[in-house]
Amino acid sequence: MILYRAVDLFFEFLFLLILVRILLSWVRPDPYNPIVRFIYQVTDPVLEPFRRLTYRFFPPSPGMPFDFSPLIAIFVLKILRDIILRILLILF
Repeated sequence: MILYRAVDLFFEFLFLLILVRILLSWVRPDPYNPIVRFIYQVTDPVLEPFRRLTYRFFPPSPGMPFDFSPLIAIFVLKILRDIILRILLILF
């Protein structure tokens, strides 16, 4: 059950970082702040595939300043988390 809890905590931490990144997009944080850089470095590899996917269907334009990739990423990550945790429950 330790592995189950570790996987669950990993996904919760990732969800929290994505949420903080969403909140940071509403303000202008210092890009050289080590905490801001850490958040961007951890969340960029997760969000970039979803960003490319959303930009393919909804190209960025001045009239559409919203980035839906964090919401889609959270949705997909929640499904992935549930699948992984169910597999771990079956195995252990």
